Amino acid sequence: MLRRGALLILIASLLLASCGKQGAGRVDPADYDTFFLWAGVRPPPLLDRAKEVYVLAGEVRARDNGRIVSLRPQVPRVRHAAIWLVVRVERIDWQERAISQLLRDVARWRAAGNRLQGVQIDFDAATQGLDRYAGFLGKLRQRLPPGCRLSVTGLMDWSAHGDPAALARLAGTVDEIVIQTYQGRSTIPGYEAYLAALRRLHMPYRIGLVEGGEWKAPPALSADPDFRGYVIFLLPRRFSA
Repeated sequence: MLRRGALLILIASLLLASCGKQGAGRVDPADYDTFFLWAGVRPPPLLDRAKEVYVLAGEVRARDNGRIVSLRPQVPRVRHAAIWLVVRVERIDWQERAISQLLRDVARWRAAGNRLQGVQIDFDAATQGLDRYAGFLGKLRQRLPPGCRLSVTGLMDWSAHGDPAALARLAGTVDEIVIQTYQGRSTIPGYEAYLAALRRLHMPYRIGLVEGGEWKAPPALSADPDFRGYVIFLLPRRFSA
């Protein structure tokens, strides 16, 4: 049997979750202006009014740390919105060839007339490995050209359980973090508890939401000076609509 204290905590948690779901809605991309665009899919019409777009350009795969596998046959040409060059990463022990390739891509995207904000690294770093990840990002940051910002995607668990020293090192390296609140096509249950710890990040952040996912903004979110808005991860199956 549960002890009285544990039972009360369990009941309170269930009530909180129930209350949260009652006011939660579904993420409609039409209500937002910043999006993540996967590779190999046709951009949806709503991107024509976007203010900012994160464009997946390539991947560093687990079996090869010497190159970025390009996922786009051509350099994008976006005039109406600012864009980010996104690289998905399965390992962070890059060879010099991969870094040089990234720098060439940055130059090419700029030369095409894009308003390139910077580079985003999409890597699911384990919470206990944040210090090593910050080291990789620090070296990468030193190589980026002037005016090229550095963004990363991050797990909700970072803010809740990340080592304060590692978080501080990360905050001193990147310009923003996009917190992923979903897995696959669904919002991660219990996201409210994780987001309550976001103030521990001490860095600018955005909330990444999945199209059609469940979402209810925590009451204190809009008052957080580090909160920079939302990024909507569009589902590929909707692109052809």
